[in-house]
Parts: sequence; structure tokens; C-alpha cells
Amino acid sequence: MQLFARIGLVLLLGSIAAGQGIRGRGGITMPPAPEAKVLPVTDDYFDTKVVDNYRWLEDANGADTKAFIDDENTYTARYFEQARIKPQFADDLDQLEHVTSWTVPMQRGNDLFFEKTLAGEGQASIFVRHGWAEKEKRLIDPAQFSRDPNTSVELADVSRDGTQVAYVVREGGADETTVHVFNVKTGKTLFDVLPSADYLSVLFTPDGSGLYYSRRGPKGSLLYEHKLGTLVGRDTLIFGKEFRGEALGPGDLILPSLTDDYHYLVVEVDRGVPARRVDIVYRDVTKPNTYFDVLIWGVDSRFTAEYVKGAWYVKTDYKAPNGCILKAYPAVMPDAWDKVIPEGPDAIEDFNIVGGKIYVDRLHDVKTETTVYTLEGKPAGSVEYEGIGAATTMAGRSTDRYGFFSFESFVTPPTIYRLDTVTGMRKIFAQTKVPFDTSQYELKQVFYQSKDGTKVPMFIAGKKGLKQDGSERLLMTGYGGFDVSELPEWNAVVAAWMEEGGWFALPNLRGGGEYGEHWHEQGIFEKKQNVFDDWFAAAEYLIAKKYTSPEHFAIMGRSNGGLLMGAAITERPDLFSAVECGYPLLDMLRYQKFEEGPLWTTEYGSSDHEKQVAYLLKYSPYQNVKAGTNYPAVFFFTGASDTRVDPMHARKMTALLQADSSSGRPILLHYSLAGGHAAGVSVDQEIQDGTDQLTFLWTETGQVPVHK
Repeated sequence: MQLFARIGLVLLLGSIAAGQGIRGRGGITMPPAPEAKVLPVTDDYFDTKVVDNYRWLEDANGADTKAFIDDENTYTARYFEQARIKPQFADDLDQLEHVTSWTVPMQRGNDLFFEKTLAGEGQASIFVRHGWAEKEKRLIDPAQFSRDPNTSVELADVSRDGTQVAYVVREGGADETTVHVFNVKTGKTLFDVLPSADYLSVLFTPDGSGLYYSRRGPKGSLLYEHKLGTLVGRDTLIFGKEFRGEALGPGDLILPSLTDDYHYLVVEVDRGVPARRVDIVYRDVTKPNTYFDVLIWGVDSRFTAEYVKGAWYVKTDYKAPNGCILKAYPAVMPDAWDKVIPEGPDAIEDFNIVGGKIYVDRLHDVKTETTVYTLEGKPAGSVEYEGIGAATTMAGRSTDRYGFFSFESFVTPPTIYRLDTVTGMRKIFAQTKVPFDTSQYELKQVFYQSKDGTKVPMFIAGKKGLKQDGSERLLMTGYGGFDVSELPEWNAVVAAWMEEGGWFALPNLRGGGEYGEHWHEQGIFEKKQNVFDDWFAAAEYLIAKKYTSPEHFAIMGRSNGGLLMGAAITERPDLFSAVECGYPLLDMLRYQKFEEGPLWTTEYGSSDHEKQVAYLLKYSPYQNVKAGTNYPAVFFFTGASDTRVDPMHARKMTALLQADSSSGRPILLHYSLAGGHAAGVSVDQEIQDGTDQLTFLWTETGQVPVHK
């Protein structure tokens, strides 16, 4: 029987560290961090005992936890009161964030519906444009719901005839929203309100008389139909709990959609996040009292379907890790389906059928390439992009002549284009105007070798002519998980960092989807260490090439990227000087017991299984903090509205690092009431948060210089 933590040593070294003053850079001096009480709790994981000194901080509503949060926020505020660079970053972000921006529009006939944030306003409103050349009209303003600037609205769906808009109202960064319906003709919101819940999808019924919606709860997700003008309590459950004798559980997500001809209601059942298996059923909604039929069920692969001209087109990784597109036949195994677009060397990211053509997005060395095909699979051209960047999948329906997409990069703000699917000509629909001279910056891609010899790509951006002598600051971010491909997208925080003269880097770590399912599988379960090794190899490459040095090296990551930051802190504290760790997972032995954690066992595994405990224990950041270690400066960032990753991770890790680090570097916690995983906080709040993050990272990677 093993004992993983030695309580006496932790208490001894922790008390020594707690008595020291804290030395921030840039002339910042701090008293010792607030002391959190130590109340050891011992867990037994299949004969391995693990001690948790801060289990009490898991209770978000406890009086002691609330006092801890107040003390930490006060302590953190004291740091930023002394930071000299803060006004400069606040000014940078004020100019970069207070701009007019758009989302890709949703088409209904000649009407275009979209979200738009006007320069000077704190939140996006929902607008409509009746025709290409017509003026825009604001339909829904979040200010009408609340004086709280962190109340936001998001477009969910538009009825088939364009006369009604379904939208959600979100408070802060919570995943939970309320659902409302707006009548475009009368200019009024209906009395129908779906109460606060975690809605996965909301869409109108074909005739616009009601809504289909799926919502997630503790026991799983359920699909309902709501008739407008009736009580929500009378809504009809139309799918969930079980199907043909197979129970659906908490890890199964129900995602409804309607075919472009409004003939079928399609239900996709994702098994876990990311899904290792996707089932698809459909129901004819043009006839009463119909049942769901199976398109595909019980096959351990992923499927996404489009229905056009009486045929099902399905993207799948069935016997094709990089993806292929097949013409499917209901209730028949995929081996008997017709191959439309075969698997190739580059992974298919997504596809859509617009204007009777198939638009397929692939990643070639993490650069978007879009090829156009006929419905028979014959090549019919491509969509060209300007340099390295990130493009969205072509938006539109199979019957629409025009499709819409956006393109952006680290050094290029977003532009939304309208593409004529007949002529191939494009026009600018909307362009975000930012006071950022793109001509002064460069974006390039390099490749480096990881620990096991794997070739890994990385994007590097910065001002042209920036020195490579090891003296410049560099900010690196990453994710490496959930089959997510990290593309070079515009980010105001990154732009502000580069404006001040710092390099920026993004390595494309294993665990993502940049090279298909194989790349993803190389960074999950017991292979998660590959992700961290890719990260450390990226840092060593940047240092060897003299982009920066450890004392000027800053790193930043959120959510699963926050887990990456935790591993960087505990495994290689020598490589980095400053860490921003946002909304993180850090206690990997207990993550599955909180919020949406049960959904992610298909990615990480779980300490509930004996064979998975060993590798989780080996890398879990919270269990691998060693008292007396010189850890870098760390800024934990979380919020009470995070209902996806429980803030307990950041609370516990803050207390532990403050007690055990011997470096004398600051360990800070920013705990916001409005902040959460979902987008929703106001532009001003984003500026405040971004200012603090940049201020900390810049200050803790060298002396504060005169503004360049």
C-alpha cells in the first residue's frame, strides 16, 4: 500500500513558504499570500492512498470557501495596483476590443439574420437585413432584459418563413440560458419562455408553430416539442431516456436538426465529449404520428448527416480516420454505402452542402483548404484564402444560391464573405475594422520534433524585425485535446501582446484534430503525456532558436488548456517564468465528480477505474505539486458562473501552490462572479480581464520597458 503525500513535510515546508514575502517583478512587492487551513482527507484508490489537504475548498457555498475567495481577490487586487504596465494594456485593448463585429449570417429567403456588436456597445444585438443592399435593423437588444452589462443574447434559429426568431438570454459566462421567441412583423417578444437550463439545441418546427429543443440535465439530455402559446409544463417528450431498449445516460448528448427541405427531424446522439460513437435517427415530420427510423445505430464511429434531393450524405471516420463522405442507406451498415468523397491524406474538418454543391474543409498542415464537389463527388473548384489563417465552414442551405464564410488570422481581423455558388464570385459582407496595422506583422509556421520523434507544427507571429537573441518576451498558448484543431484565429489579447513587442506561438499538440483521429488518439487516456511532451518540446525549440529564454517565457491556457498549464507548472517549472491558467482542470482524480466532468471520461479516463488511476495520478497537476519547489509566477483565473469546469480546481491549486512554492514568485487567483466557460461577459469585462492577464504575464517576464 503506497502513501502518495507526506503530510508532515507538506505542513513544514508550506509554513516556511507562507512566511516569506512575495517578489513580483517590475518593482512589485507583496506580503505573504493568505494562509488556507490544512484539513487532510485521505482517499484510497485501489490500494494507493492520496492525501488532499484542501478538500474543504470544493464546497463553493461554505463560509470558509467564500472567505478564502474574498481574501484571494483582495490579495490579487493589491498586485495589480502596483503594476505600471496595466494602463498601457488597458488602452491597447480598449482600442482593439471596442470595434464593430459581426457573426456569419443565417439566411431565410432574402433575409439575413446575424449578431452584431457595435463599437462602443458592450454586447451583441440581433439584427436583420432584408436583402443584400438594404439597411440593417436591430431586432433584439440585451439591454432590454437587464441593466447588468454581462447579460447577453444569442441567435438560436429563424423560422422557415423568416417571421420569427428564437434566441437565448445568458447571464455572464454560465452555460445555462433562457429561450425566447421574437415576432419580426410585430416587433414584440412572445410570452413563451423556456426556463433556465443547459440547452444543446433550439429550432423551430417546420410550420413555425412551435420549438424543438434539447436540454441537458443530471440524468442526460432530452428532446422536447413546445407549442407556442402553451405552458412549458405541457411540452411533449419526443426523444430521450432510451431507444429500442438501449438506455441513454448522462454522457449522451441529443442534438436535433431539420433537413433543408423541412421533411425530416434528425436526431444525432453523441456518446461522450468528444463522441467516440455517434448514432443518427430521423422522423418524417410531414405526417402525423410517425416514429423515428434508424440511419445508423450502434457503430463505434462518428457520423454527421445532410439530406439533399432524397439522399443522405454522411461524413464519417468509419474505417477512415481522416474522414470520408458517403451516400448512406438507412439501417444498412456503412460498408454497403456508396463512396462519394474518399478518405485522403488530409483530415476532413467539416462539410456542408450549399447551392447543390458539397463544400469540404480539410486541414493541410493546419491550414484550411476548401474543395468544392458535385453531389456525385466530382471536383468542381475550390475556395481560395489569403495566406495562413482560419476559415469557417461554408454556411447556407442546399437550396441557397449564396453561402457565407469568414476568414481571419493572428494578424488579420475577421472578414465575412458572401460566395455565389454558381459563379464562384465573392463579396465582402462585413469586415471588422481594427486599429492594427497588419503589414507590420508576420505569421509563419515551423515544425519541430517532440520527445518521441513526432513532427509537430507550430505557428509563430510577431512584429517584423523583432529580435531573435533570447531577450524578447514570448507568449505561448495551446490546447491539445478533444479532437479540437487549434487554428490561427484573431484574438485581441494576442494582438495587444504583439503590439507591445512580444512574440506569440501556438503549437498544434497531439490530442487535437489537426491530423485526423490518429492525432487525437495519440493524446488521450494513457497517452496524455504526449500532449505535455509536445508542449515542452515546443518551448525548448523556441528557446534554442532564441525567440526567447525561460526568464522571458509566458504561457497561457484555458479549460483543457488549463490542465496543460498545470502540467507545465508541475513537470517543467524551469522552462517558464509566468503562467496564466484559466478555468482549468487540475485535480484529475476527482474531476469526473463535478459539473460536466462525467462527459469527459471518454477523453481522460476516470479514477473510478483501476487501470486508469496510475496514469492519471502520474500527471494530475494537483497531486504532483512538490513542497519546496521553485515554481514560476502563476495567475489562476476562474469564475462562479463556470458551470462546465468546476472552479474548485483553481481554488484548491491556488491554496496548494501558495503553501508549497519556495520561489517567492506571486501565485494569484482572480475569482469573478460573472466569469464562466461560455461567452457572455461584456466587452468592458473582457477588456478588464484581458488587461489583468496581459499585465501579469508581461510584468513577470522581465522589467517593464518604455512603451514601444
